[in-house]
Amino acid sequence: MALYEVTLIIRQDVPKADANKLADSYAKLVGELGGKVEKNEYWGLRNLAYIINKSRKGHYSFLAIDSDATALKELERKLRLDENVVRHLTVRVEAFTDTPGAVFQNSSSYEDSAA
Repeated sequence: MALYEVTLIIRQDVPKADANKLADSYAKLVGELGGKVEKNEYWGLRNLAYIINKSRKGHYSFLAIDSDATALKELERKLRLDENVVRHLTVRVEAFTDTPGAVFQNSSSYEDSAA
């Protein structure tokens, strides 16, 4: 199995609780398909680099996944079909880091979200 990092941008008008539920549902889907989610982080409502579908902000979520290619293809298919997911990016990596995500490295908000 290979290691992947998936970053999701969810529409800004979706409540934070629903954005977390959506990311958790994708983590559950990966588990059902034989993969394993090593890390599930919510990065918050952040400004987008450019306007996407008349939105200036989006909820960012991050998933670190250990899975095979068929599970990843099914996950990406579901992400493309979901109207609440504005964009997603999947990157294959050699190893996961134990440190918090790049968004949390210079902030104290990581302790708030981990609790």
